[in-house]
Amino acid sequence: MMRAFLARTGQMLLVLFGISVLIFAVFFATPGADPTARIAGRGASPQVMARVRTEYGFDRPLPVQYVRMMEKLFVSRDLTSFVDHGERVVPEVMAAAPVTLSLVLWASVFWLGLSLGIGIASAMLRDTWLDRLLMAMGLLGLSIPVFWLGEVVNLVTQNRFHDTWLFRWVPPLGYVPFAESPWSWAKALLLPALTLAVSFIGLYSRVLRAELLAAMGEDAIRTAWAKGAGPARVWLWHGLRLSWLSYVSLFGLDFAQLVGGGALLTEVVFALPGVGRLTYQGLNTLDLPLIMATVMYSAVFVVLANAAIDGVYALLDPRIREGRHGR
Repeated sequence: MMRAFLARTGQMLLVLFGISVLIFAVFFATPGADPTARIAGRGASPQVMARVRTEYGFDRPLPVQYVRMMEKLFVSRDLTSFVDHGERVVPEVMAAAPVTLSLVLWASVFWLGLSLGIGIASAMLRDTWLDRLLMAMGLLGLSIPVFWLGEVVNLVTQNRFHDTWLFRWVPPLGYVPFAESPWSWAKALLLPALTLAVSFIGLYSRVLRAELLAAMGEDAIRTAWAKGAGPARVWLWHGLRLSWLSYVSLFGLDFAQLVGGGALLTEVVFALPGVGRLTYQGLNTLDLPLIMATVMYSAVFVVLANAAIDGVYALLDPRIREGRHGR
């Protein structure tokens, strides 16, 4: 057990190290990415440029610069932005994380609940007109770009029909902290969360339908039918127990990726000050410290989620438990 834990921890650290090196190398390989001119200011003299290069350590070898940046990011946590002089990036990411987490939690409630209902109904009504309609709607949801859908939602609710009784409750774009007003927090995130959830509803419902139909051919399901179990118990209990693996795998990775900044487009469209919007700002200004902080934040979430998913497989799939007991 300890050996497996240490091996998995080593793999996680190796992945994080590789990501950090890749981001650092790509930044300095990008034309015009040298931050000296941006820090010194437009029209700075060669003397000022040389002083800035020395103060920030840009005159040192790249491996030394990388080690210094990692030390400031993970140890002292005083890594500062190259664009907003003196602004520490770690507190910025920590302040943005609750916004992104709130958005993704809301969205996951919608996409899990609706995809479960659609996937189960579509599997139970296989090859009927309702099944085809539900799957067509899921495919449509998968095909709609989230930024386009968000712009349409804003156009309808914030502009043309905002003063009508249907959308008068919609607040201005932005974010309200939960501690300030739970009701305003929920209203501010409702439409962004629904917009973010649309494509996931389509994907998850199709995955669940396929897994449920595949599970119907398992021996456990035939045994349940032979013992006289009703359709509801067979589909909702036995079928779901045998179909969770792919569904939970997708959810764990998608949730971690979104919390880590994958909701970038939704946050930008709805003016939410989350991690994704910070990443967008960093990419626009080629601010390496900010990019490094947001990307490493995202990578940590994805790596930890991947490890957690492996740990819950045995709890969700009885076939894995039986295999382990057999060994």
